[in-house]
Amino acid sequence: MNKKKRILSGMRPTGPLHLGNLLGALANWVKLQDEYECFYFIADWHALTSDYENTDYIDQYRKEIMIDWLSAGLTPEKSTLFVQSEIKEHAELFLILGMITPVPWLERNPTYKEQIAQISNKDLSNFGFLGYPILQAADIIMYKPYGVPVGVDQAPHVEITREIARRFNHFYGNVFPEPEVILTETPKILGIDRRKMSKSYDNAIFLSDTPEQISSKVSQMITDPQRARRSDPGNPDVCNVFDFHKLYTPAAEVKEIDRDCRTAQIGCVECKKKMALNLIKALEPIREKRAYYEAHPQQVDEIMADGCDRARKTARITMNAVRAAIKII
Repeated sequence: MNKKKRILSGMRPTGPLHLGNLLGALANWVKLQDEYECFYFIADWHALTSDYENTDYIDQYRKEIMIDWLSAGLTPEKSTLFVQSEIKEHAELFLILGMITPVPWLERNPTYKEQIAQISNKDLSNFGFLGYPILQAADIIMYKPYGVPVGVDQAPHVEITREIARRFNHFYGNVFPEPEVILTETPKILGIDRRKMSKSYDNAIFLSDTPEQISSKVSQMITDPQRARRSDPGNPDVCNVFDFHKLYTPAAEVKEIDRDCRTAQIGCVECKKKMALNLIKALEPIREKRAYYEAHPQQVDEIMADGCDRARKTARITMNAVRAAIKII
């Protein structure tokens, strides 16, 4: 039997996971478990790069995210699930890679430029924020993965990791393989106000939401802004609710809703109620698993501890090779 190729990815613990996280990454991670040897980690040190003034929430969200992962279908039998800060070797490799990474590489990072321009309520002039691609590179190449599953907008992050690995190998010998970009499809999903779904925008539907909360949020969703009256024909192509229908409603019913909306045979209120029921049904398996893990917190702790032990063994092997390569043992 051929050994599975290894992949790795992570999430920052900045809040409970929502549908955007599920469709943008987590659902793909679950599928990839059957094809690859998967390492998935909670990037809690990365949360400090921008939220260094308030760290009270990080420990709580670490466990919440792990529960969300398990509820969505990640399993310790198929994946190594761990917490970044529990593997101190990440900090050591971050330090070493920081010695060889040119500052202009970090300054040209498109995400760095965008967030500096967009985020005005936080002081991001710290080294941690500028240097987070180095920590990200350490996180990735520590486990020598074949690839990193990302959306198109995240591909530049993997490219700088490849450059850093290439530079290390040039100086010290061929220690790190250059990880490939594994592009994953991410369905279009916006928040209830048609902006990007985000906890900070207060427009997210969370995996932990109750059916009542989901129904309430769906009722607030923006539909076709040009449809002022029930008798006006609508345009599903510009309707946020219809985008959700395409994901959570059976195909035959989606066609009916498309037709009935354009001919004013269905109103927005009824359309929202239909979608809410289908969304609630689709998320029911996740809610059931979530209830189980919330009732068994010790089991979640044990899964996290076991994953950290497995990741740490791999990280120690890598760092032994790194120390030998740079001749500091």
